[in-house]
Amino acid sequence: MSATGQPTLRPDDLPATFPVFPLSGALLLPRGRLPLNIFEPRYLAMTEDALGRGRVFGMVQPDPQRPRLETGPALYRVGCLGRLSSFSETDDGRYLITLTGVCRFAIAEELAPCRGYRRVHGVFAPFVGDLEPPDEPGFDRTEVLAALRSYFAHRGFDANWDAIGQMSDELLLITLAMVCPFESAEKQALLEAPTQPERAATLLALLRIDTHDTGADRLRAS
Repeated sequence: MSATGQPTLRPDDLPATFPVFPLSGALLLPRGRLPLNIFEPRYLAMTEDALGRGRVFGMVQPDPQRPRLETGPALYRVGCLGRLSSFSETDDGRYLITLTGVCRFAIAEELAPCRGYRRVHGVFAPFVGDLEPPDEPGFDRTEVLAALRSYFAHRGFDANWDAIGQMSDELLLITLAMVCPFESAEKQALLEAPTQPERAATLLALLRIDTHDTGADRLRAS
């Protein structure tokens, strides 16, 4: 079992084709947990199908810089496969689920839709390190927390600093990257960071840029 309590997957366990849920501003990272409220008919169908086929689907952001496709908005090339780790159904027919990040993927091609939802052929080879025990995030925790306090003050956010203080370095990095309301391209930069230390450096830069934004261009994904 993994540290998240989910079955440990090997590269051979990863599916070649799978559904994807395109959602702007939604970032799923390996070992992160993303709550989702599923209500559109096509995504209800996707969730039902995923429950019977390995309990996985991918999260990926639409790419506003590319032309729209017949199937919908163009997608960023890199997303993250997630496993349904909790599931409940509401009285009005919605699904409340939690998706736990497994491994990033690159989209090799998009396939024909199924029951209205989009599907892709994904390549996991560049990211199989996501399945291994994580490296140390490699950041100065005091520096990050100071930047976070300034960021929250600038945004007018409240925070449970006791809970934040109890997080491990890796959980802190994952949580901040996923929940802070960065631009879509900035979220994508966090997702595509090759290593934990590079993700931490990107996060720190984004916190500082937002706090001291004077109209200069913000960090964008390459």
